[in-house]
Amino acid sequence: MSRTISASALKELEQFLPCPTPQAWLDWALQNQRLLLIDHANCEKKAASNAMTLMYRHVGHTQLLSKMSKLAREELLHFEQVVALMEQRGITYERIGASRYAAGLRELMRTDHQGGLIDSLLVGAIVEARSCERFSQLAPLLDEELGRFYQSLLRSEARHYQDYLALAASYSKEETDARLQMFMRVEKQLIESPDTEFRFHSGVPAV
Repeated sequence: MSRTISASALKELEQFLPCPTPQAWLDWALQNQRLLLIDHANCEKKAASNAMTLMYRHVGHTQLLSKMSKLAREELLHFEQVVALMEQRGITYERIGASRYAAGLRELMRTDHQGGLIDSLLVGAIVEARSCERFSQLAPLLDEELGRFYQSLLRSEARHYQDYLALAASYSKEETDARLQMFMRVEKQLIESPDTEFRFHSGVPAV
């Protein structure tokens, strides 16, 4: 089975997000491929950690436990694959600061049990969807090996955002729809506004 996604699924993903990745960020990424890979590894590790956190906090939700367990395993596999690629290219995995993207979304999250759960799932969906969109935009621009690797991630990343959304809606479709609109307004601002440091989810380069 192909690990890429269909044109219709990619179109659905693009329609889900409030804006496309700006060309200025793509140009910035091509100029910073070392940082791109380091922060990509960080993102995969954080995604696995976030899935595990949801499992620990919401032990009574069987469907969530099953989805997040699978997601965490896949994200850790992706982490291992990115680190292996980095090693092949002589890139040392090192600590770098996080972008403002995920923190900017999480600032809006509620703290009550159900509200916090739904918001956590929505942030997870948005981050996964944006990651998938950026992989699809970058893949044709990179060298053959890295482009092929990014294409191979599309199917799982698309499934991850859909799983997050479906879980959120299963707890409250009405809340999910309303909260998603709010998060998307902020996501658009984060993607289109200037950043001084390049990261996988950064905005456009500050002039």
